[in-house]
Amino acid sequence: MAQAVGEWYKQMPIITRSYLTAAVVTTIGCSLEIISPYHLYLNPKLVVKQYQFWRLITNFLYFRKMDLDFMFHMFFLARYCKLLEENSFRGRTADFFYMLLFGASVLTGIVLVGGMIPYLSASFAKIIFLSNSLTFMMVYVWSKQNPFIHMSFLGLFTFTAAYLPWVLLGFSVLVGASAWVDLLGMIAGHAYYFLEDVYPQMTGRRPLKTPSFIKAMFADEAVVVARPANVRFAPPADELHGD
Repeated sequence: MAQAVGEWYKQMPIITRSYLTAAVVTTIGCSLEIISPYHLYLNPKLVVKQYQFWRLITNFLYFRKMDLDFMFHMFFLARYCKLLEENSFRGRTADFFYMLLFGASVLTGIVLVGGMIPYLSASFAKIIFLSNSLTFMMVYVWSKQNPFIHMSFLGLFTFTAAYLPWVLLGFSVLVGASAWVDLLGMIAGHAYYFLEDVYPQMTGRRPLKTPSFIKAMFADEAVVVARPANVRFAPPADELHGD
């Protein structure tokens, strides 16, 4: 069993493996009180006035307490991040890293701007960790790039992957969880999808071209393609949100 898990982990592409490792180590560290979440959460005042720039990164690594919600997001992170990196971004590690950087920047910008809007500032002030939103962004981008894959939820109903984000959002609402986190991920995902896939076809220009200095950080390697099966099962509704 341990050997199988080790092989599965080694076969992960570099970005997926690095992000998953950082997320698991950070969350476990907080659960064991080795790391304090108060040193990780997104706080614009501390970033600007006390130069705690690490918060711009660490708020994407902490997935809160170790529960079903954590397992759910680790499953989505490992699965859809891996599928994107091995398929849509095969041989384009730098482009995949730039997608995550773009998504993280958009999410951070939305929270910062939303915190200054009357009547909305209270809602955005509660969003101090954006890890779940970044994971949801990857799900959204994958669903847009694989819209015709058939999926099923517990055998109750079937749908195509294009509707996966909306199905998950609907269940978030049904279980009484805040939909803001999922909505932010959908907004960031759609912004990337439009600028990377739709806008270039309309104008012939690609505004999200990966900077050369990021490309220089990664060497393209041969990646084993993981073809998704034709039917995928979403997790149970009570696993969508553990809070």
